[in-house]
Amino acid sequence: MTETSKPNLSDLKIDRQTKTGDGGNRRLILIAAAVLVTLAVVAILFLGGRSTAEVEVAIARAPASSGAATVLNASGYVEPRRKATVSAKITGKVTEVLVDEGMAVEEGQILARLDDSDARRQYEAIRAERDVARAGIDELEVNLEDAERTLRRTEEIREQGIASVQDLDSATAAADALRARLRVAQTSLSAAEAQLAVSAQNLENYTIKAPFSGIAVSKDAQPGEMVSPVSAGGGFTRTGISTIVDMTSLEIEVDVNESHIAKVYPGQPADAVLDAYPSWHIPATVRTVIPTADRQKATVKVRLTFDELDPRILPDMGVKVAFQETVEHDADAAIPQSVIPEAAVRNREGETVVFAVENGVIERRAVRVGRTMAPDVEILAGVIPGQAVVVSGPEDLADGDRVRTRK
Repeated sequence: MTETSKPNLSDLKIDRQTKTGDGGNRRLILIAAAVLVTLAVVAILFLGGRSTAEVEVAIARAPASSGAATVLNASGYVEPRRKATVSAKITGKVTEVLVDEGMAVEEGQILARLDDSDARRQYEAIRAERDVARAGIDELEVNLEDAERTLRRTEEIREQGIASVQDLDSATAAADALRARLRVAQTSLSAAEAQLAVSAQNLENYTIKAPFSGIAVSKDAQPGEMVSPVSAGGGFTRTGISTIVDMTSLEIEVDVNESHIAKVYPGQPADAVLDAYPSWHIPATVRTVIPTADRQKATVKVRLTFDELDPRILPDMGVKVAFQETVEHDADAAIPQSVIPEAAVRNREGETVVFAVENGVIERRAVRVGRTMAPDVEILAGVIPGQAVVVSGPEDLADGDRVRTRK
């Protein structure tokens, strides 16, 4: 039987050197780990604690109406201020028409001619009478000069006692008679010239000219037809040659309900949209409010001028007009304006602010709120078009916070 060995007390001896080395390393490792954890916690709390916040943003846009809001809508038509159906001053047969629809005409341009054969013969006859009267004056002037020479010779020989008193009286009477006949002839010549001018004007009436520059929108007569300034002949006589429109005088005429006419005044800006071009907005200005009302329709006519004319604008086109309010020019007029959602506007410490986002960082900006255009708000300062602003997110947002954005 083998004898069990007894415990040796020397085996329980602790090696102090080995224990101290291993324990020191573990202690240093634990301290370093604690420091790193602490620093990480601090970094998370103070440096990146808000970086995980997510906010919804919207993009500020420029106001579409440049600070003007619609106060009234009306509809009407494009009307020219200068429009004329050109006709002859006399009744006659058309021999030539020199105008067609769509043709541009200048002031004084010949549009048509009438048969002027009778008027021309009358003109030639009166001109011949004028020439006869002028020739008679020439003859009388020659005779008067001869009579005055005879009178002077008679006066000379009368002073010498050769001629009698009767001879002197006869010479004086002859000269006076010729002077009287000359005055009558000169008056007759003036009357003949006046008659000739009337005949020339009558002849001119057979030529129809454009009263102003514009566009011919209709051709109302053809060669061979009779025209007259008044309707005659049971409807077979034309009353016009062509209708001319001055395209530079186009304007808008609308009917405004008399209960809203107080909102309209001369010089008021407006936005016009033609029915033919529904996406084309044309700036216009109220020219005048016609000072009378239509009793049957309870409306008042308002005329507006286009700020800039365009060849696409044609007479009698339908148009819808939005009358706008004007914004007074003040210091705010030079400040950039933007339209943002109403939810982006907040109140902090009694101040109206907006949280703008630049490169993922919150920037608090003071703003001035203008007009509300639900659900948007017009901002007069602090935000420019294209800037991202916070619409929804944490309530404790602060200047300098980092955020993740979503639209």
